[in-house]
Amino acid sequence: MDPPNLLLLLLLMFAPTINAQFPVTHCGSTGNFTANSTYETTLTTLLSSISTTNSSSLSYGFFNASAAISSASQTLYIFGLCRGDLTAASCRACLNILASDIRRLCPLQKEALLYSDNCIMRYSDASFLGAVATEPSYMVKTVYNVSSPDMYDAALRKLLDDLWPRAAGGGSLRKYASGNESAGPDMIYALVQCTPDLTEQQCGDCLVIGVQTIRDCCARYTGGRFMVPSCLILYEANNQFFDKVSQPLPPPPPSPPQEADVLPPPPGEVVHEINTAESLQFDLGTIRTATDNFSDSRKLGQGGFGAVYKGQLLNGQEIAVKRLSQNSNQGEVEFKNEVMLLARLQHRNLVKLLGFCLEGVEQLLIYEFVPNSSLDQFIFDPLKRVSLNWDKRHKIIMGVARGMLYLHEDSRLRIIHRDLKASNILLDLDMNPKIADFGMARLFELDQSQAETSRIVGTFGYMAPEYVRDGNFSVKSDVFSFGVLVLEIVSGQKNNHRMGNNMEVLISYVWKNWREGSISNIIDPSIISNSGTVIERCIHIALLCVQENTASRPTMASVLLMLNSHLVNLQVPSRPAFFMHNTIEFDVSSTQDYSSRASRVERSSNQSNQFSKNEASMTEPYPR
Repeated sequence: MDPPNLLLLLLLMFAPTINAQFPVTHCGSTGNFTANSTYETTLTTLLSSISTTNSSSLSYGFFNASAAISSASQTLYIFGLCRGDLTAASCRACLNILASDIRRLCPLQKEALLYSDNCIMRYSDASFLGAVATEPSYMVKTVYNVSSPDMYDAALRKLLDDLWPRAAGGGSLRKYASGNESAGPDMIYALVQCTPDLTEQQCGDCLVIGVQTIRDCCARYTGGRFMVPSCLILYEANNQFFDKVSQPLPPPPPSPPQEADVLPPPPGEVVHEINTAESLQFDLGTIRTATDNFSDSRKLGQGGFGAVYKGQLLNGQEIAVKRLSQNSNQGEVEFKNEVMLLARLQHRNLVKLLGFCLEGVEQLLIYEFVPNSSLDQFIFDPLKRVSLNWDKRHKIIMGVARGMLYLHEDSRLRIIHRDLKASNILLDLDMNPKIADFGMARLFELDQSQAETSRIVGTFGYMAPEYVRDGNFSVKSDVFSFGVLVLEIVSGQKNNHRMGNNMEVLISYVWKNWREGSISNIIDPSIISNSGTVIERCIHIALLCVQENTASRPTMASVLLMLNSHLVNLQVPSRPAFFMHNTIEFDVSSTQDYSSRASRVERSSNQSNQFSKNEASMTEPYPR
């Protein structure tokens, strides 16, 4: 099974045994609004205000706002409820995702309701505050029976009967309670919650219905959940899925912003982490102005996820804007993944995320603008490659190695990039490399060494054999990709190196010439340098990285040490993967896409990196 992607790791706290399918969508039947109408404008404005509302409000786990719809005697109401144990930052992130989903899934409906694991969102042109709503409901349970049903049912009833009065008796800011109860060999954990606009009586009425429904439906199973617009109940055995809520409660927040109070955040401020109170979301109007309303003249590239535009903020700062295609579900997952990753990663050899925009149907990533495009635009161009002397190429190799070491070992997270290649290495004004495109990256636990996936993502030619064959990936998979990249930088040839009228895999060509001592056949003829020993050492290290045996490949820490110090002796590499054609054979170019294992290849859409035209990459469908 796949390890959880970063978005799920940060936002979801439930065990995978609950067979929930989120988001659960309920698009209203009271009528539709017209596209580009004042109704849509008001809805977009209110949804975008989630990112700018006071964090103290979200610390209670709820968001509500309303605004008059101009040219109509109507008011639009929006309400968001987060699980009571979530931080303000996690609540904001969850609601922002639902705000995007609700526009995509219910694009023109005048009212809608979405349930997700950690939050609920609802909007309507009819006021629903202060009224109990128990429809539409959502029930789900685990697939596992408990060992002692009667004992378990009695313990669950005792726990819920203790929790619901405590939640109902909560204040006007939070009606929430959580706890646990022993059921013989099992420990049951549960939380109950109401929207804070309800009275104690109303909250109690809603939760009593939920308690009875849970007992009728799910008491013989190890976990379940009951969700309606006004309240929710979640429980699970042997998994404390919630965090303790600190007491006492913080001071009451100011009144929620009305439409006239919603102001865009100042442009240009750096987002250090998307899940902190300092998160910054750019205003859509700011980005439209910066890119001349996404003018074709500003377009830097186009891919399966959408397009990338060059922009300039009012303060003169140049930016690159990655605009997610509105009909690309696949790209949406990669967008969310990339935001959560890049917002937490800061290194001089990683592309810097300046901000993001989730407004209406628009989903944008705002990066620093990197003026020299991507590495593939240089090393594979007969004219531009001449400008890359050996010193510059060596600096690029070293910078990429440092960036990968940071991802694997030195950051607070352990990240497997899974799509390291020349087109994902951006070059700044001084030709310093910056690793980009984290849409396919995966998070590892700090002590985790490898994982397995049933869906293969990446670019042919850069992927390690164990990943292509079996779906196994690890830091050593990235090491393999790094080795291929180094050989491309040294040789100036793509990994599907052409010899005359025949296609020959670059790794195979390098290995053959290295074994024969014909090093000069490997090195790009445009390189004029007296550093032949250094170049040969880089080739040697690259061959160590692309060995078929995963355990034989060095770590990025060892790679950087070998690159930095000539005192470190290099082992003799074994035959590289893909040289032994009886093991794996491909007769397709690296510009084609695949989205499953080599035994059942399926074509998928082409994809670019965010700054330049890119090679196509393997991609995973949504949801993961």
